[in-house]
Amino acid sequence: MFNLTGYLQRINLSDVSVADVETLSRLQFAHRLAIPFENIDVKLGRPVEIDSDAVYEKLVGRARGGYCFEQNQLFLDALTSIGFTARTLLARVWLGSESTPPKTHSLILVTVEDEQWIADAGFGGSFVPPMRLVDGERVEAPDGARYLLQQPEPSNWVLSRIPANSDGAAGAEGDLQAQYSFDLSEVFQADLVLANHWTSTAPESLFRNQQFVNAVLPQGFVSLVDRKLQETVGPERRTTVIDTRQAYLTVLADRFGISVSADEVEALGLF
Repeated sequence: MFNLTGYLQRINLSDVSVADVETLSRLQFAHRLAIPFENIDVKLGRPVEIDSDAVYEKLVGRARGGYCFEQNQLFLDALTSIGFTARTLLARVWLGSESTPPKTHSLILVTVEDEQWIADAGFGGSFVPPMRLVDGERVEAPDGARYLLQQPEPSNWVLSRIPANSDGAAGAEGDLQAQYSFDLSEVFQADLVLANHWTSTAPESLFRNQQFVNAVLPQGFVSLVDRKLQETVGPERRTTVIDTRQAYLTVLADRFGISVSADEVEALGLF
């Protein structure tokens, strides 16, 4: 049984009694505001468990963050416990890719009142509100970023971001940049296990080569990439380089709510 009460306390929500679009939007935004995206365990060489019990214990019980396979498993469990009809999809992330990337991102297909929506609580970038699965659908995020969903082929969908986002990952203002592509094929647990294994262990995986911690703000984004802390709110962006292990521990606790040990920070090899 999913402990919905504990999850709602973790994301600072109380009333989610109706499985409608408003609840879906509120739940996803609250999740992104409360639970950071991070790959600390990957960098420490620890196995990343993505079954429901392990994900709940880590992200809710220990108030840690995680990456897409963890975040969206937790989000999926919450959605189905509320009464939504939902299932996992796999996607290829195109941001920063010069060739066809593997399917190493998960998102969720949600059916609400006979309409299909995509929802994603596990992308390590600016917040993307839930979007109807309709060719040409557009949405604007709280930080002003805009997104476009297109269906270039009958079996393929592409989510693109339009202007530069507060996470700094998009192109110049007005550019159309593919974020990820996906199809609606059924995804089995074995598919997720395989994708998670590659993402957490492959030498060429981005998550093995950089340390990420980031979080969505009500109207912006804050990220810690290796020792570089960057916070964007509206048009203002502040960048700081973390100089010491103790300062790194303080930033993790104060800005992201993550508690790790000094030995764990030492093992990250950032200093």
